Amino acid sequence: QRYYLYVGIIFLLMLGGIVFRGYQRKKNDNKIISLQKTEVENQKIIVEEKNQEILDSIIYAKRIQNAILPQEKVIKEHLKDSFILYKPKDIVAGDFYWLEHKHNKVLFAAADCTGHGVPGAMVSVVCNNGLNRSVREYGLTDPGEILDKTREIVIQEFEKSEEDVKDGMDIAICVLENNKLDYAGANIPLWIIRKEEIIETKPDKQPIGKFDNSAPFTTHSFDLLKGDTIYIFSDGYVDQFGGGKSKKFKINALRDLLISIQGQSMQKQKDLIDAAFEKWKENIEQVDDVCVIGVRI
Repeated sequence: QRYYLYVGIIFLLMLGGIVFRGYQRKKNDNKIISLQKTEVENQKIIVEEKNQEILDSIIYAKRIQNAILPQEKVIKEHLKDSFILYKPKDIVAGDFYWLEHKHNKVLFAAADCTGHGVPGAMVSVVCNNGLNRSVREYGLTDPGEILDKTREIVIQEFEKSEEDVKDGMDIAICVLENNKLDYAGANIPLWIIRKEEIIETKPDKQPIGKFDNSAPFTTHSFDLLKGDTIYIFSDGYVDQFGGGKSKKFKINALRDLLISIQGQSMQKQKDLIDAAFEKWKENIEQVDDVCVIGVRI
């Protein structure tokens, strides 16, 4: 009996030691897990703070970008029967619209700069400044000459960098004086809808920026009739994927849409174009910035 008692005590001591060691190990493991969890939570807080700082900076950049865009009241003052559908892909955009008034002429443009988001927005500031200088500093009102000078200014600005910067923009610029319209384009066409027929003027196949074999931009002139509607737009609308089969909207669909809504007011046209875009896009992410300008004579 004494022998079995000793054996039992020894067994209990060994079992107790094993249990105690397991408890200590688990306690240490829990301590390590707790420290790791605390570290992860701290890192998460740091990342969230950094993300918020970046977001705040981008939101402030949007305020700056909005400051260079023409105000609604200025647009309506000079283009009374018009609309601008502007849908940045991100908070800031590479697309922008532009308007100036000089010598009884209304100059307006839709521009699509390289990229989107923050990089596109930075390029847009340079290109917008080039347009402003071409008109305000050099006194130009001919669309082709404005694009030539803007290209020169943009290239000069980017050449200040030690890196080879090839960014730039596509643009359609119109100059309207009463019923006379002058247009020049860098990869963005002009559409005039007259009695449900589209008169398309193709742009020069070159951007505002560095380009091999660049040539002077061509100015096209038109005598407009009352009721004619002018459209210029970036490629973000027609390049949007959707429609249930993840296909692009495409240019012909936009052509048909615009013809079908000619009986509507310009504000109603904007709403219908926007609604058609959102319906087509559905749950697919917007792929690019969108800028569509419509003006009725």
